[in-house]
Amino acid sequence: MKIIVDAMGGDNAPQAPVEGALRAIETLGIEITLVGQTEEIRSCLEGLGHKTIPQGLEISQASQVIQIEDNPARAFKEKPDSSMTVGLHLLKEGKGDAFVSAGSTGALLSAATLIIKRIRGIRRAALAPVVPNAKGNMVLIDCGATAEGTAEYLLQFAYMGAYYAKRFLGISEPQVALLNIGAEPSKGMDLQKEAYALLTQAHEEGRLHFVGNIEGREAISQGVDVLVTDGFTGNIFLKTVEGAASLFGNALKEMLLSSVKNKMAALMLKNSIGEFKKKFDPNEVGGTALLGISQPVIKAHGSSNGYAFFNAIRQAKVVAQENIVEDIAANVAYMRLNQKEG
Repeated sequence: MKIIVDAMGGDNAPQAPVEGALRAIETLGIEITLVGQTEEIRSCLEGLGHKTIPQGLEISQASQVIQIEDNPARAFKEKPDSSMTVGLHLLKEGKGDAFVSAGSTGALLSAATLIIKRIRGIRRAALAPVVPNAKGNMVLIDCGATAEGTAEYLLQFAYMGAYYAKRFLGISEPQVALLNIGAEPSKGMDLQKEAYALLTQAHEEGRLHFVGNIEGREAISQGVDVLVTDGFTGNIFLKTVEGAASLFGNALKEMLLSSVKNKMAALMLKNSIGEFKKKFDPNEVGGTALLGISQPVIKAHGSSNGYAFFNAIRQAKVVAQENIVEDIAANVAYMRLNQKEG
């Protein structure tokens, strides 16, 4: 298997993508193509002790870089030799099994949609991060790819999230819930009410395990496997969870270092504290799958370090080998309101 990696995307490029790629080659048994400015990539490799290109690694030259200030809808056209654009074309041409980038989310979404294209019948692609909750982890879909939704979009997000949870999280029958301001079917605006009706119908047909509406706090404290929402609401939910986790983690650190007694307790709890931090560390997941695109595309965090890139590459490998794209494509007929449309 070969994973294509945008070596110039993200705050820590190209160092972090190169570090992640080397670790992935050593431990995952895959090949990597790094796309970007060859001299900079080679310089990073030399700094890491590799005077020659290691076995399993290729470099594909791309002279341009999409910056955060570039217009996301036009960047890949205005910079046709960018590492992101070149990498996606390599994926389209079958020169890799998946693509990973920590570059601009908007640019990646636009470029993947127009270069790789959506699965036929899928209305909108969706970002599906894995978020910790009381059950372990859940798929949040969407978290920012589609700001304004329709009931049909949310129905498709539910299906795609369920297939992803089955394959990536190993959950045989994922519980799917709709994020809302209350559990009753009458809660929410027209979008939520219409989506509730469609998801209920899919549940009655035995195609989804829909458990109804759920409030944000219950989604975390009680837990479901797939949390469905529009991209605007999902983005706010995700960033609120990340902020709360950071606040709680910092408060815990201050408490444990506040006295000699507490420091001794911290030493005794060192392993448990490490596991706690790991659960809420976004670097452990590494990235977010862009579901609905016809080939595997993973968006890594913009601030990804080498370890996070390694995990994003690992995630890309799973998405590719578990045939998640094929699962979605094979079931599109159940995910559309108008069965005759393409």
